[in-house]
Amino acid sequence: MIVVLLIAVPTEATFSALSRAGSPVALENTRPGNSGWVLTDPADHEVEGYASATSIQRGETIRFYIHSTDPEVTVALYRMGWYGGTGARLIQGGINLPGMRQQMPTPDPVTGLIECQWQVSYTLTTKTDDPREWLSGIYLAKLSGAASGKQSYIIFVIREDDRSSDFLFQSSVTTYQAYNNWGGKSTYPSNSLNEQWARKVSFNRPYARSQHPRGGSGAGAGEFLTAMSIHPTRSLSTAGWEYNMVRWLERNGYDVTYSTDLDTHDSADFWKGHRAWLSVGHDEYWSQEMRRHVEGAREHGIGLGFFSANTCYWQIRLEPSSITGEPNRTMVSYKEVAMTEDPYALDGDPSNDHLITVQWRDPPVNRPEQELIGVMYETVPVDGDILVTLPSHPLFAGVNLPSDHRLPGLLGYEVDRAFPNGPAGLTVLAHSPYGHDGGVRYGDMTFYEAPSGARVFATGTIQWSWGLDDYNAPSLRSARSSKAVEQITHNILRFLARMTPS
Repeated sequence: MIVVLLIAVPTEATFSALSRAGSPVALENTRPGNSGWVLTDPADHEVEGYASATSIQRGETIRFYIHSTDPEVTVALYRMGWYGGTGARLIQGGINLPGMRQQMPTPDPVTGLIECQWQVSYTLTTKTDDPREWLSGIYLAKLSGAASGKQSYIIFVIREDDRSSDFLFQSSVTTYQAYNNWGGKSTYPSNSLNEQWARKVSFNRPYARSQHPRGGSGAGAGEFLTAMSIHPTRSLSTAGWEYNMVRWLERNGYDVTYSTDLDTHDSADFWKGHRAWLSVGHDEYWSQEMRRHVEGAREHGIGLGFFSANTCYWQIRLEPSSITGEPNRTMVSYKEVAMTEDPYALDGDPSNDHLITVQWRDPPVNRPEQELIGVMYETVPVDGDILVTLPSHPLFAGVNLPSDHRLPGLLGYEVDRAFPNGPAGLTVLAHSPYGHDGGVRYGDMTFYEAPSGARVFATGTIQWSWGLDDYNAPSLRSARSSKAVEQITHNILRFLARMTPS
């Protein structure tokens, strides 16, 4: 049964009036930007660092741990956004620190865990009496070696838990960490030294530089700017996805605040004060708490926008740091060997079997991700077109679709589809064919309305944000931005947040 919900679709002029009407993000992006955030000589290991937390509440402090072979390091802090196309605003510069060679860790012989025990290089405070400063956002600390000129980032998020916003954007740092092979180990054999992959990975280490064959300037920023390639035939994956949507949301003045999936894990009511929650790009690794809390948001009527694919694919657990004891600094992910190596599978205690780190759809967890999202992972790698098969649906109102109803180049890099026994009332908006193993498969874009009234939308593709913004094109991929995709996204956001024209 096809379910069609009638929604009011405003004109572009109405969007401008509503999305830019004095929101903190709109006002922030009128301030002068600075393109100096871009790395011109990305470091390998000459200068690198990590932060004491993936996110902090506005007004709190955060510690930076920096290793450098240079005698002096400069630090400049940027908030990422649109800023007239420059992409960031310089918040604080002129921080000069003595270079320090930090001790390199060795892997744990059993789990492969690599955790740094570095000395603090700098403590940043975000306490301010100026309401315009340290606005919620994704921040990059740019590290520069004074002598070598080598550069890298430390990435962190500033939250505003006490400020309501229409949209809460989640940065999926557990997926960053799963692919991070700093020190020679990630959770993947294909980008781990001698294919000896880690069962546990630590947030107490830098993010390795992406090894894209055409370069890439995301050293230290995880998958925010460019993602980590894990296979020589999958280089498209290194073009990144999250930052493109951040640029577009802020360019259009949407009222958005930011968090990470560790915050989703940590707070059952992370959704309070927001109309809708956004998962963007590649959001693969979820803890039991993350899923329970997102399902709780749905039960409270919060719209869920999955502008992503391969979402909620592997279950993980989070543990304290083995060195400092700080919570949620170690990610546990046994994956394919979970049933033979995960301690929860070997302890003879059935009460914790639901926490074994297998795929969510597999025994003993048996909770297919489509029960939440509407679709679930099918194939990789893909680079194709989205085919809109229900163009009459109100979510496409006002959209000038091509005559063949295709959105070129936005299907991939990983693709989801609708499986049997999905949520009640699931509507397939796009059913997109692509070649695979000599045959044809399909990727699906879907939505459904939960009993609570929450609206849940899924693109079924990672590359959707490439239709919104051409960051990383043409250096890492072809340009794919589309006015049709922009208008569809406006419609979807308003649909999720139940916003109507005034």
